Amino acid sequence: MIPIRDENPTRKVAWVTALLLIANIAVFVYESTLTPSGLEAFVTQWGLVPSRFLADPFSPAQIATVFTSMFLHAGWLHVIGNMLYLWIFGNNVEDRLGPIGFIAFYLATGVAAAAAQIATTGATSVPTVGASGAIAGVLGAYVVLFPGAAVLTIVPIFFFIEIARVPAFLVIGFWFLLQVGNGVASLGADVAQTGGVAWFAHIGGFVLGVLIALVIAAHDSMSRPRYRGGWR
Repeated sequence: MIPIRDENPTRKVAWVTALLLIANIAVFVYESTLTPSGLEAFVTQWGLVPSRFLADPFSPAQIATVFTSMFLHAGWLHVIGNMLYLWIFGNNVEDRLGPIGFIAFYLATGVAAAAAQIATTGATSVPTVGASGAIAGVLGAYVVLFPGAAVLTIVPIFFFIEIARVPAFLVIGFWFLLQVGNGVASLGADVAQTGGVAWFAHIGGFVLGVLIALVIAAHDSMSRPRYRGGWR
């Protein structure tokens, strides 16, 4: 299933989501101007290299790569897929959290994604890049905060393609099950054997996104006014 858009209006303009889209696309356009050797050097410098990070985890330069790696992508399909999901689901999460809360949430889930990937891959020298982990966090929050929102989705059925309105929890739940299945299958394999996909980064970001959203939902429920009097 490939989501096209959701039917979940926002109250305010999601300018942080828009800025994140612009930043990611701008960095990718810059990457596309580099020579192959220049691109390799750029990704190695600004991507998160687990072996390098684990060798000096308190170095400001290595900590910085946890964040800069979120704005690098490995190809057109990589950046288009990530930006599509961010555009569809990010605006509603930002609308709920507010701009400052959303950027803090986005970065926090990106850090959780990096931690989960390092924990499972160990000291590999292959750079980890992409916004997928932070966007997975957005999906996790969305499915908790707006589970019944309708999502227009492309559903391939054999040789036919249908466009259907599907509840968000089905679209995102299916996506998460794929991440878990592929992540479990990738255990013990090197990065090249997994097709270069950081499955556990997706899982780590998603789980933290769900947990944060559950806290928000619980807080909203507790602060909602309750009827305490009799009817008149």
